[in-house]
Amino acid sequence: MSGDRDALRRELRQRRRAIPAAARIAAAERLAEQLLALPFAPASGHVAGYWAMDGEIALHAWQLRLPPTLHYCLPVLGADGQLRFAPWRRGDALVGNRFGIPEPDVAAESLLPAAAMALVVVPLVGFDARGQRLGMGGGWYDRSFAFRNRQGPPPWLVGAGFAAQQVQVLAAESWDVALDAVCSEQGTLLPATAGTPVPP
Repeated sequence: MSGDRDALRRELRQRRRAIPAAARIAAAERLAEQLLALPFAPASGHVAGYWAMDGEIALHAWQLRLPPTLHYCLPVLGADGQLRFAPWRRGDALVGNRFGIPEPDVAAESLLPAAAMALVVVPLVGFDARGQRLGMGGGWYDRSFAFRNRQGPPPWLVGAGFAAQQVQVLAAESWDVALDAVCSEQGTLLPATAGTPVPP
């Protein structure tokens, strides 16, 4: 099963890398509209995104359109295998983590725990119509938000990807943390609606 998931990851990563630059820019704009229109989009507090790498759909358009009552954060990898989050604005200092992904260059005491977020936009390699997510395989988001399986939102968890990353079905693993929605440039999937897209 692990080998099948690894092969699928390779295929889907190549699929998203192949999307032309102009289509990526347009998709990021449409994604921002989907994220801002979420029925549970918070009006205040801390929200988190990610630094797009390896062909991931970008979040800059969403970040720039957030109301001033929301504070945008980026994830920081902890030595304990957990994600913490640091407020970040364009121009703030960044440093590469062990995987080469830029993180805010802040003191550890400035980091916020996962539970302090109102909403987190989660990167993904693939997703299905039920909102099941295939990540990179490191388990960072599942470990960090495992408490969600006991208490539910908030924080709200929203997957973000290109429509080309959708697959027919993904098997759920016992450690998977459920997403509340998946947004792409073509619409929003809400698991409660059994995979019916909300049009852009």
